[in-house]
Amino acid sequence: MQTHRSAKNLNNDMALLDGTMRNLLLHIAYNGSRYHGYQVQQNAVSVAGTFQPVLEKILAEKVQLKGCSRTDTGVHANDFAVSFKTNCRIPCEGLVRALNNDLPPDMAALRCEEVDEEFHARYSCTGKQYVYKIRNSEIRSPFEQDQVWVYHKYPIDAEALNAAAQGFIGTYDYQAFCSPGGSVEDTVRTIYEFTVRRDGEMVEFSVTGSGFLYNMVRIMVGTLLAAGMGKIPCTPEAIRAIVLSKNRARAGGRVPPCGLYLDKVYYEPIEGQQS
Repeated sequence: MQTHRSAKNLNNDMALLDGTMRNLLLHIAYNGSRYHGYQVQQNAVSVAGTFQPVLEKILAEKVQLKGCSRTDTGVHANDFAVSFKTNCRIPCEGLVRALNNDLPPDMAALRCEEVDEEFHARYSCTGKQYVYKIRNSEIRSPFEQDQVWVYHKYPIDAEALNAAAQGFIGTYDYQAFCSPGGSVEDTVRTIYEFTVRRDGEMVEFSVTGSGFLYNMVRIMVGTLLAAGMGKIPCTPEAIRAIVLSKNRARAGGRVPPCGLYLDKVYYEPIEGQQS
């Protein structure tokens, strides 16, 4: 509590005299198991609904919080970015310390920096990286509850799925990999990289793109697993054909949210991205 009081004192003692507001970019991480997504919900616990009151208490003012993305219920974030404008003069390092003193144990502030006035956590983003984690075993770990998906229908051939996943690379209309209920009209996205790797019983799917549609990554993973089971050909050509079909019925199922992590948010050009 002492850290929180000193943060408020800093805010009062260092109040900006010329009226100029700072624009701050703050990176956070959270375990999404108990949250109903990022956005504030009327009757449910959300990431923003938990984080914003703590932030505003430290700043001693209301802010308009801009999130980089909308994570769904049960989805985690290793690196989630928010931006906001504030009159508070607490140094970035002090703000991170104060937040970590008051945030719940399943959420943490990682780093903070001052950015240009026009910067927006969502609209300035050049791309995102998601990771999906599967424990490919009949035996679950109680220490990984809601952190990975335990999948044991068959031994996953990560090399074969990695080869097939290259069919996702490129700029296409990804309607086939979007669940109903999405609000965007433009379903064209660019996928820069997709890898599937195994480390013991853990299989990790990692995909980097310009942006992602509603449930897109979870459907991509489900489609690759269907290919591994022989329900569709396990080749990049077969995956590309599903993409080009723009037909949701041809893609695989949607894997559970527990294994999905927003892993990185980009604000600089990504390798392979046209400038």
